[in-house]
Amino acid sequence: MAQTDYIRIPGIHHVTAISGSAQQNVDFYADLLGLRTVKQTVNFEDPGTHHLYYGDQAGTPGTAMTFFPWEHAARGGSGSGVIEATGFSVPSGSLEFWADRLEAAGGSPGEVAVRFDEESLRCEDSDGLIFELVAGPATRETPAGRPVHPDVPAEFAIHAFHGVLLHVVDPDPTARLLTDVMGFEHVGEYDGRLRFRGNEQDVGSIVDLRSTGSRASARMGRGSVHHVAFRARDDGEQQSWRKTIAAAGIPVTEVKDRCYFRSIYFREPGGVLFEIATDTPGFGVDESPSELGRSLKLPPWFEARREELEAELPVLILPDERS
Repeated sequence: MAQTDYIRIPGIHHVTAISGSAQQNVDFYADLLGLRTVKQTVNFEDPGTHHLYYGDQAGTPGTAMTFFPWEHAARGGSGSGVIEATGFSVPSGSLEFWADRLEAAGGSPGEVAVRFDEESLRCEDSDGLIFELVAGPATRETPAGRPVHPDVPAEFAIHAFHGVLLHVVDPDPTARLLTDVMGFEHVGEYDGRLRFRGNEQDVGSIVDLRSTGSRASARMGRGSVHHVAFRARDDGEQQSWRKTIAAAGIPVTEVKDRCYFRSIYFREPGGVLFEIATDTPGFGVDESPSELGRSLKLPPWFEARREELEAELPVLILPDERS
């Protein structure tokens, strides 16, 4: 059954991936890409590991790239049932700046491709995670404002998510979930990519699908995206989505408290892990706007272990803390 505009998924809330070294991750996303570190916390299922969040000035839903830094994780492998690439939205005319900046840091960005009237630069981070910088007429900024970095001019700065590219064996069942259940619109196809869009006024509204041509499942590991989370504006909307997903015959978890949002999880038919996360309460619930991401924040149930966890976790140095 098709959804109404009222309960259409607004877009992406966050994308979570697996990295190696936590400090190397900070150096790449907070320094090289110029995103703001908006939260240092722990993996709630593995509290001996950081969970790091980057985004715009407030970590607005639609901008939050997050990582589990498992330093000794094996490299992930390609295959189906995986998010192949995460797209960041950048202003038109900025791709040359980014290609030069990434190359100067030792990266090897690919050639600029044009699809769906947008220019896209394909890149890899320090762990081999694939991301795309997408420049086009639909670049939008969140009310909180783009991240600020002294070496990234405002006219080139990353604004928010553009979307994600899913690799699945058969795109049709995933496409039906997106359109018939989650309210996305099929807007076109280019070079084997099927494009679906949520509310075009929201950031992170794009989901692309591509068939892998192989039934081998991807192996999770360093350089892999763990899951993509979509937005629910509040708890009531999330509960509505939970009922809708379950009614579509898809197993979905109970609500889980992530302190900065609440989450439900399910696997779409192609095997990719989806989450629906609430916009509220947000990352400012335990830090002032000026102090976001500067110190380790723990959920209340881990506070009794703070001394133990602080001794176990590496101390991270943010770009503006270097002497």
